[in-house]
Amino acid sequence: MEEAIRKADVLTEALGFIRKFSGRFTVIKLGGSVMEHPEALSALLLDVVFMQTVGLRPVLVHGGGKAINAAMARAGLEPTFVQGRRYTDEATLGIVARVLAEEVNADIVRHINKFGGRAAGLHHKSNQQCLYGQRLSLPGPDGTPIDLGRVGEVVEVDVPPIESMCLGGVVPVLPCLAEDDDGGLLNVNADTAAAAVARALHAEKLVFLTDTPGILRDRNDPTTLLRGLTPTECRDLIKEGIIDKGMIPKVEACLECLEAGVRKIHIIDGRVRHALLVEIFTDKGIGTEITRELGSTVAGSSSRTRVQ
Repeated sequence: MEEAIRKADVLTEALGFIRKFSGRFTVIKLGGSVMEHPEALSALLLDVVFMQTVGLRPVLVHGGGKAINAAMARAGLEPTFVQGRRYTDEATLGIVARVLAEEVNADIVRHINKFGGRAAGLHHKSNQQCLYGQRLSLPGPDGTPIDLGRVGEVVEVDVPPIESMCLGGVVPVLPCLAEDDDGGLLNVNADTAAAAVARALHAEKLVFLTDTPGILRDRNDPTTLLRGLTPTECRDLIKEGIIDKGMIPKVEACLECLEAGVRKIHIIDGRVRHALLVEIFTDKGIGTEITRELGSTVAGSSSRTRVQ
């Protein structure tokens, strides 16, 4: 009986959050570290089905770095990274596009449907491309732009197909591939792609699923988890070197989202069973939550939204 009462208490706690977030978009960035743990991935996608069932509107954006590396190895290609970005020539792009759209995306959709939800991929292979971009170049040591090949950044998001799918009770699943002005594909960083989608939708939440508990004051000590931060505090942590390396672009994308109207950003450990539900539907949560400072203003929205 006590166990049944405890479960009822959990449902009661979740009820207020369900009412608050019902009908609102939550963009979830699913990364390779989570997809390498089958049990965690299954629990995560079951969380997504729960969210959709109780009236939230989850939108998944994913990468697939390890699966791409494995496919390149089978093809006899060696991955090359420039300032953390995968150099993407035409041969690499062919593998990236195939793995993301035909393998990883299809597998995520299949799992959600297996768990009783409804999901569909939005990408070039489904004739529902929603991310549009331009080539990305990074400055070299001497200021000369570095050629990254077919690597890009999202500059526009076609919002209506995503909204329509959510309104129809279907979870949109988008790989980090953008189309350029010539109709070719670009390989896009999954974090920045998810941030672009969240900004375009003016989502209630953007959730980054990582392989760390969140933002730690001491990366070697999980007990130093920073549960709540503001943009000012984030910038201070960057100056102090506490937020560094690969976490900097992730946090900078978070801050841009807040400025564009996303209400809250969550950075959580996606390997923890039901991490999404714990973060969204409980008082304490599980990771780091970043919110706007009081008095900040946000941008407006449009049908097909150009990313600011």
